[in-house]
Amino acid sequence: MEQAIVAGGCFWCTEAVFRDVVGVAEVESGYIGGDTADPTYKDVCSGRTGHAEAIRVTYDPDVISLGEIYDIFMGTHDPTQLNRQGNDVGSQYRSAIFPLSPAQFEEAKAAIGRWNTEHGKMAVTTIEGFDADAGEGGEQVKPWYPAEDYHQEYWQGEGQRSPYCLAVIPPKLMKLRKSFQDKVKQG
Repeated sequence: MEQAIVAGGCFWCTEAVFRDVVGVAEVESGYIGGDTADPTYKDVCSGRTGHAEAIRVTYDPDVISLGEIYDIFMGTHDPTQLNRQGNDVGSQYRSAIFPLSPAQFEEAKAAIGRWNTEHGKMAVTTIEGFDADAGEGGEQVKPWYPAEDYHQEYWQGEGQRSPYCLAVIPPKLMKLRKSFQDKVKQG
């Protein structure tokens, strides 16, 4: 199993999409990219910690490639919106990829390039938290902090009763099923 970390707005929404992707074994919501140790949801929502709401995807590279993970990420949110997704505004909702290795860093650049070419637009998605110039091919320089338990698997529980989630998540899931139908779990 391998892991990838992406941030595309509200982590509830991004988590819901990736829970339906073949080859994905686990999705964990959390915070990355900031300077405050052990931030809480309230801290991150203040916009003062520098963290993004993100997900850490654990996947089987024999079933789905990192490039496909990144393509699904780019294709199921709006990577042209700077520091926002829809009504969610602030740097915590930015579009970003947090590579964990030199190979992930290169694949992140390639995925953004593919999206730009295919859509004739420029994504504002950043590649963050990785020092490509560090020795031995680079290193992850921003720690991952899991979100509080009540944020995990949110769409499967509380999110089904949330007007916000009911307005935002189903269109993302429809986009996944339409644009990446061969990568959607059956059943």
